[in-house]
Amino acid sequence: METKNSISIKRSIAIKAVVTPTWKEDAEKELSKAISNIDQQLSQLEQEGQQIVNNIRTQSVNPLDPRVQEQVSQVQQQVAAKRNEIEEQKRNLLQQQSQVRELKMDEIVDQGQVDSFCDVTVGDNLIEKMQVSITVKDGVIQSIDNN
Repeated sequence: METKNSISIKRSIAIKAVVTPTWKEDAEKELSKAISNIDQQLSQLEQEGQQIVNNIRTQSVNPLDPRVQEQVSQVQQQVAAKRNEIEEQKRNLLQQQSQVRELKMDEIVDQGQVDSFCDVTVGDNLIEKMQVSITVKDGVIQSIDNN
């Protein structure tokens, strides 16, 4: 019976970007667009919440009924919770936008990860095989580093 001397494994590769004027401009545009989307979500949430409250009140015989008030209160609490969640996302995006503006040219920043496969064999250093990164400058690979 023959034993297999190598196997393919999946690994994550860190993508690092060199800060350039183009990279900064693209990052700021992307963050501005995300912030704009968050603002639209907040506006839509407020409108939908108010519409639901109005529907509850207009469909009830007695809008001052405690059960109706309880329903309205529950809707308002749900809207407030969702609003807080969305506002937290917006704060995070604004913080990221501020951080991008403070980056220096030619600084190297983490930009994400991609998965790849590699072959490993008996005797390989698994840690070294797993620690790989790619550095890009304006989308062009500058280096592939085996940390």
